[in-house]
Order: sequence, then structure tokens, then C-alpha cells
Amino acid sequence: MTAQPYVQITQTEFEEIALAPENLDRILEFINEEIVETMSNPYSSKITMRFARHITPFVDDNNLGHITGEGGGYFIGEDVYVPDLAFVSSQRQQELEKKSYNRVVPDLALEVISSGTKAELERLRIKISGYLAAGVTVWVADWENKTVEVHAPGQPAKIYRINDVLGGGNVLPGFSVKLSEIFK
Repeated sequence: MTAQPYVQITQTEFEEIALAPENLDRILEFINEEIVETMSNPYSSKITMRFARHITPFVDDNNLGHITGEGGGYFIGEDVYVPDLAFVSSQRQQELEKKSYNRVVPDLALEVISSGTKAELERLRIKISGYLAAGVTVWVADWENKTVEVHAPGQPAKIYRINDVLGGGNVLPGFSVKLSEIFK
């Protein structure tokens, strides 16, 4: 579902649309004043779950905060994004939102490229800019090329390849995962 580009709506109006009963089973984002229904595929979801399999125990074992999946959306500046996976530290938020999109931005957002279409990649670049402006570190996983781009606020982007080890940086200090375990 895509709203007409010339129709401006607010985040509040978007939230009302997204939370309407007929839309509760849809994953909707609000990017540059446009409602976008996000789609994935089973393989992209599998890659997300591989990340979750490594990150979640680390976060839980160290009592660091919350991990959300593609059902957890976040207000990011004037937009609303639904990352494939996100981490919010308990220092920044003790309890997650239970009825709407989260108003506390995540510390880390994972975006897994699903289709690689021009439209998806354009929206992804907008989202990366929005995340960085809000202080969020972004991991962009490209399963076709077996790479992860890391975008951290105030730092140049870095690309990790299948034989590299991805670390948690300042967001998840001490965390690491071999990308060969993600992109088997």
C-alpha cells in the first residue's frame, strides 16, 4: 500500500492508519511522508533469525536490554521504520511500548536486503540517513553478496565480508559473530 505522494500526513495520522484493525497484520513504515508496506521473503527472514540467534543470548546473558523483530517499529525523526531486528538498551528504555510504535529510537537496527530492487535500495538509503541522524547504528545485511555494511554515527561506513568477524562496537561491546555463521 502506498499513499499518494502529494498527500501529506503526520506521524499521528500514519499511526492511526497503521493501528487500524484492517492493517494490524501488515508491516507498514512511514518514509518521507509516504506509507510503505514492507515485504520480505523466507530467506531474508532466515538471515535475520541467524543474527537474532547470536545477538539475543548475548543481550540476555549480559542483561543489556531488548531485542525486537520485524514486528517492532520505531519513530525515527519524522519517519517510522520497522527494522528486521533492533536492540534498545535497558539504560535507555526499561519497558518496551506495548500498543504502538516505540518512541525511543533503537541503539542498533539491522536491515536485511530482501529483494534488492531499486525502490527498496532507495528507501534503505533514506532510512540509513534517518537512523544516523537519530544516533542509531545500522547494520545492512546483503545476503546475495554476503556482506554487512556497518553505519555508525560520526564514522565512515565499513563493509564486512563473509570471512570477517562482525563486532558489536560501542553499541554491544564484547559481542562478535563470524559472518560465515550468518551467511552459511
